[in-house]
Amino acid sequence: MNNYTQEPQRREVNASVGLNAFLTRMYGIMTLAVLVSAATAYLSMTAFRTTLMLFAAQHTGMIWLILLLPIALSMGVSFSATRNPAGAFLMLMLTAIIYGFEFALIAGAFTTANIAAAFVSSSAVFITMAFYGTVTKRDLTRAGSHAMAALIALIIATIVNMFLRSAAITYIFSYIAVIIFVVLTAWDAQKMKAIYVNYGHEVSMTGLAIQGALQLYLDFVNLFIQFLQIFGMSNRD
Repeated sequence: MNNYTQEPQRREVNASVGLNAFLTRMYGIMTLAVLVSAATAYLSMTAFRTTLMLFAAQHTGMIWLILLLPIALSMGVSFSATRNPAGAFLMLMLTAIIYGFEFALIAGAFTTANIAAAFVSSSAVFITMAFYGTVTKRDLTRAGSHAMAALIALIIATIVNMFLRSAAITYIFSYIAVIIFVVLTAWDAQKMKAIYVNYGHEVSMTGLAIQGALQLYLDFVNLFIQFLQIFGMSNRD
């Protein structure tokens, strides 16, 4: 009799343990990607600064390739994560390295204080929203869908502003982008939790964790870039 009454509780505990293991792995991989980007950026701005600047000056075409390559790698991670976790992990780390190089290239336009303030701000916002997205019972699907639509509109408007070159519009867009990625961070955190709960037993947990780590890493990177833009332009004023 007691065996039957305890069985549902056992299944619930096992599911909770599995979910915690998944979340730990996902956020651990995401944190590793951020650290790899930070280390790459630091080394590029210190030990390899002269080499990097010389390369950027002599190979302007390669710079465009470096800017576009993370997009292709991100798509590769998304498509291969559950089929080939090891390959997806390597692509994610390569993406983090390339973003580190990109951060180093743009860091010259900002002060150390700007970079530190942007990193602390983006970290605080990311941790808060990822935690909220993980624990909240509220369905964030509608908010996330609206945020994705707003992001697409913002990308189009940003491309237009590249021709207008309005600093004021860029400044305003940075605040809008922060709001968008605040929502997306919470939504992605909730979405990956739901995907694991519903399909985690059908696919590789590591692969799913890598896929979620990529989404959250990109959310963090975009938050950092927008905060960097905000702090940098605020100081110039």
